[in-house]
Amino acid sequence: MSGFLSPEELKKLKPAETSSFPSPIPTQIVSSDEYYPQRQNKQQRRVEAQLKDMGNKLARKQGISRRAFFTTAAGMATAFLAMNKVYGALFDVTAAEAATPELADERANLLQDQFIFDGHTHFLRDDTRLTGFVMMRQAVGDSGWNPELKGKKQTIEDLKYNNYFKEIFLDSDTKVAIISSAPSDIPQDWFLTNEMMAESRAKVNKAAGSKRLMSHAIFTPGKPGWLEDLDRGLALKPDSVKGYTIGDNTHKELARYPWRMDDEKVTYLGYEKMQKAGIKNVCVHKGLFPPSLDSQFPRLRPYADVSDVAKAAKDWPQLNFIIYHSGFRNVGGGGSDAAEAWATVEKAGRNEWVSDLAEIPAKYGVTNVYGDLGQVFALSTVAQPKLAAFIVGTLVKGLGADHVVWGTDALWTGSPQWQIEGLRRLEIPEDMQQKYGLQPLGAADGPVKTAIFSGNSVRLYNYKAPAKWAKMDRFAALKEDYIKSGAHRTNLRYGYVAV
Repeated sequence: MSGFLSPEELKKLKPAETSSFPSPIPTQIVSSDEYYPQRQNKQQRRVEAQLKDMGNKLARKQGISRRAFFTTAAGMATAFLAMNKVYGALFDVTAAEAATPELADERANLLQDQFIFDGHTHFLRDDTRLTGFVMMRQAVGDSGWNPELKGKKQTIEDLKYNNYFKEIFLDSDTKVAIISSAPSDIPQDWFLTNEMMAESRAKVNKAAGSKRLMSHAIFTPGKPGWLEDLDRGLALKPDSVKGYTIGDNTHKELARYPWRMDDEKVTYLGYEKMQKAGIKNVCVHKGLFPPSLDSQFPRLRPYADVSDVAKAAKDWPQLNFIIYHSGFRNVGGGGSDAAEAWATVEKAGRNEWVSDLAEIPAKYGVTNVYGDLGQVFALSTVAQPKLAAFIVGTLVKGLGADHVVWGTDALWTGSPQWQIEGLRRLEIPEDMQQKYGLQPLGAADGPVKTAIFSGNSVRLYNYKAPAKWAKMDRFAALKEDYIKSGAHRTNLRYGYVAV
């Protein structure tokens, strides 16, 4: 939740928590305020209409409200059935599963112990100043537009630790997560400091009685004192490090210290320290920089793409470079919406920057480059699921199924369960496989998706996974009680939508 959008732009948006349809999967783009969200398009409106119609009928048959139905496994199946009706058969789902709660529950129960390792999650610090979302909620309440908010003091608690714990570990099948952050040239505007991430890791793992949360340490090459800051971060024994090559992503207009991954005089000094400290995994934010930002921030544009990945990987074979968002450039804003991105794929067989990343191993002979699906999978699935299928297939083809890792960028889009279900059910249509030379993704628990969901991160982080998750620790017992109590996902999203 950065401060990128102007007050004038924010006035045109509504808070997603109160203004987006609370369906099992989002039916329009939800953004943080680092980019302007695309308005709901014609196909997304059709999905929402299908969902409302089917939800009404199926909920009535079960004698429950539509909102309650959408929190169930059958409700989730209905959402993907609606997607198939609009976009074609991309998701493995049947009408019987949507109409028969027992069938949907049986499938959900069979998969609930699947190991999901989410390598890309966020929440905000208690003293955060990034309150644009809260101000939007307050304005909606004060105006009386949403009676439920009128007269109530709005808070940002939904984006803090307590809700993070609920939505990641109770409302989804996620078993292990990495807590991440974003730096800023304004110290108070870091999402979380390195110390806060380490403290959160200790807090969660103590409560669980096992290792359920890992943490990053953020590094900021070129910023005054950055090597000393890196030493302090490494002393916290992070599980990996993370950096933003454009520098201050929260305040792009203030960003003074962009950097390149292949800068031998600056960044390589950091890699040397990481290697000496035993860190092998270097996570780097790339992409989410649409063409609409090129003219606004021309100085940052050269640092946003993946052109500096190959040399760094070749020069540092001992390190693993995990490219967050897989360099995905298009984020559904301005002239870079998903329709245009998909049209480019159909014309050229490429997605800008994602395809560039996928081609690095073959072009440069490296084996230490990985693609993360955080935000890229969520955005493309909601906007154009064929694009999601192409992106995942392209990364698997170029990097290898053993070099694509699962991440959701939650909490911004709510509980990550809908994304988990999306990948479990997604298949690349045969015509796309033939046209673009892609391989099928296979079953929800097949070798490709198992590798993406957890196998690759288990190897990267040397995680000792239990044979069974049920009853393995206090979190497992807590979730069992949570499910028995009848608690469900809220289907809320946190951020902004265009209306």
